Amino acid sequence: MAKAEEMYQCQSVNCGCIYDPDRGDRKSKVPKGVCFADLPDDWRCPICGATKKNFRPLGGPGSTAAASA
Repeated sequence: MAKAEEMYQCQSVNCGCIYDPDRGDRKSKVPKGVCFADLPDDWRCPICGATKKNFRPLGGPGSTAAASA
C-alpha cells in the first residue's frame, strides 16, 4: 500500500478528469487505494481515453502546488 503522501490526485490535461486514489476507477475496475503511479501502464482516462502521460499531479512531486511553494 502506498504512503499517504503518495496518494495525491492527478488531473488530465485533455478533459480535466481527476483520478482520485480514494475512489479508484470503477470503469477500469481499479479498486480504491491504488495510487496513480501504481496504475497499469495501459490504463486510460475513463472520459477521454488519455494515457497516464497526459495527467499531472495536483499535489506531491511535479505538481503545480509544489512548484509554487
